[in-house]
Amino acid sequence: MEEQMTRILGIDPGTNVLGFAIIDANKKNIRVLEIGVVTFAHLGSEQTVKLQYIFEQVQDLIKQYAPTEMAIEQPFYGKNPQSMLKLGRAQGVAIAAAMVNKLATTEYMPKKIKSAVTGNGNASKEQVAGMLENILKTTFSEKYFDATDALAAAVCHWYQSSGSGLKAAKPYSGWKAFLKDNPGRSK
Repeated sequence: MEEQMTRILGIDPGTNVLGFAIIDANKKNIRVLEIGVVTFAHLGSEQTVKLQYIFEQVQDLIKQYAPTEMAIEQPFYGKNPQSMLKLGRAQGVAIAAAMVNKLATTEYMPKKIKSAVTGNGNASKEQVAGMLENILKTTFSEKYFDATDALAAAVCHWYQSSGSGLKAAKPYSGWKAFLKDNPGRSK
């Protein structure tokens, strides 16, 4: 009898680009169904228009792929409080879209996501993408860094919630240690 798959929507919220990824996962396998970005440049600078678009796009993803859970990256405090406020709004609208569709939603700090995937909470976007390529045996384009962040949120959620037997990536003391165990991963 084949084991039930859990479908997870990962979101990396943003007000210019929103990354998303849909995975199916069980104790033996994580399969990427879709990965991509939603851009907002064509909408101009009006924040309420962008927020409505985020809400609609996340709802469309939920209706199209029927995930049962959503993992979303929490905004982190940077130097610009205005940017933090905008990111928080984008995150809130994405969460509202999930709530309207009765999706269980979990928020993760960026360091938690990076640590779950790479073993290093301070890993770069490139390192996260590289480790996801290694874990999932696939290749991602550099233009999808926001999408790979969303994928990392979904994978982190699976590791945290499943007790799946899949283990988070081996912790590395740095990029050099990772490359030693993974020759050919530097580009």
